[in-house]
Amino acid sequence: MLRSSQPLTGPNRKRCREDEMLLGTVLDEGERGFIIDTRSAQAAKQARMMGGGTEPKSAYLQWKRLHRPLERGRLLQESFIKLVEACNDTSINMDRWLSRLESCRWLSHVKAALSTACLAAQCMDREEASVLVHGAEGTDTTLLVTALAQVILDPSCRTLMGFQGLLEREWVEAGHPFHLRCARSAYSHARLKQEAPLFLLFLDCVWQLSRQFPFSLEFSERLLLTLFDNAYASAYGTFLCNNEKERRVRGQGRAQPSWCLCKVKENTHSLWAWLNQPGEKKKYLNPLYSHNALVIWPSVEPQSIQLWQGLFFRWIRSSQYLDEAWAEIQRLAGGS
Repeated sequence: MLRSSQPLTGPNRKRCREDEMLLGTVLDEGERGFIIDTRSAQAAKQARMMGGGTEPKSAYLQWKRLHRPLERGRLLQESFIKLVEACNDTSINMDRWLSRLESCRWLSHVKAALSTACLAAQCMDREEASVLVHGAEGTDTTLLVTALAQVILDPSCRTLMGFQGLLEREWVEAGHPFHLRCARSAYSHARLKQEAPLFLLFLDCVWQLSRQFPFSLEFSERLLLTLFDNAYASAYGTFLCNNEKERRVRGQGRAQPSWCLCKVKENTHSLWAWLNQPGEKKKYLNPLYSHNALVIWPSVEPQSIQLWQGLFFRWIRSSQYLDEAWAEIQRLAGGS
């Protein structure tokens, strides 16, 4: 599996021989690969007017391009906002609640993300083909798909340590702009243009996997909730800034953003170091976990995708009884 940003073909459909050669070396003679573009065909076509574009079929003969549109900007953020508003409105009846849940379309975004990740996983597992995933910049929906596909395919990514490594590799080091995407929250009246809950959508999809395969993930829902909290407000430096350059380089002069004025790596603690302390680590483990070496194929049927109540209802509904039940499960699993 590979990931990248879009090719810069531009309105004149320029070619890049080096890129063609690079992708050509991935495949042996007679092999084929798939390019999964997370934009619609129309959006990819429009991107040419801004200097971007897609891989022309005539120059990438062994690659088949598939478009699987995933929202990554304002529409996704508005969906999140509408969902939060609906979840916190305790005055509505059941019919009205179901109508608002459907109209916000959050679960549709969850389904689309899982479906696209399954497509990438199927191309690799069943077709035994190489897969290149990209959208526009390659730092949003691209990472969503590649990270989810690895959780589906690779049992090591379903362990606590492996999942942390996946997040570091596919989100932090790959340049997901956490500062821009998670600048505020759905409760804020400000509507920042570049804010979008892509990382939350990923966590929601992983929760869907954990619900459908309760024995296959070593970590529990509590870890996913902790990651959500730390993406938006954290005492640790792991999700600060927009890319590795900003985290490492000390800014010079007033033109530099304020978050560059301190070296994140040197001046903050790592979230992973805190989570992996023996006393903390056990809080995030799934007591029902049993190693599963197989690929886990989630169902994306409407009845299989559920609202993540542990997150979206956490501030309006007591979790006392669920917490007590979970503690009892941990006690019984530990005793056996």
